[in-house]
Amino acid sequence: MMRRLLLVLALMLSATPAFAVNPDEVLADPALEARARTLSAELRCMVCQNQSIDDSNAELAKDLRLLVRERIKDGDSDEEVLDYIVSRYGEFVLLKPRFSIKTVLLWGAPVLLVLAGGLSLLVFARRRSGKPTGSKLTADEQARLNELLKK
Repeated sequence: MMRRLLLVLALMLSATPAFAVNPDEVLADPALEARARTLSAELRCMVCQNQSIDDSNAELAKDLRLLVRERIKDGDSDEEVLDYIVSRYGEFVLLKPRFSIKTVLLWGAPVLLVLAGGLSLLVFARRRSGKPTGSKLTADEQARLNELLKK
């Protein structure tokens, strides 16, 4: 029983992911097909959003895969293909966004906010530490304290 369970587990873990590229989409030239697969892995499926168009079965992903292959067959470089698709769908279509001012602000803003919050807490704590807490002693309490200190 244990051997069967281990065999089933090994088969499940060793299965490679099935790609959504249909045989009719594959280019005849292996080098061009490799470029197309690499580019497809960099593009987000706008329907699935957390999958590349290479992994997605959505119709839009298929259309984008065909568009990538068409642009490659027309002689576009990888950068030109990506620029063409980004011009149509926006930066969101890229799974790995390009380095720009927008992405620096997007990724840097949380860090800056945490640093600003920590700095403001530090300033607040320092200002508060120098101030006395509580109320002044009454005359009776002060007299009692002086009496205790004399002993």
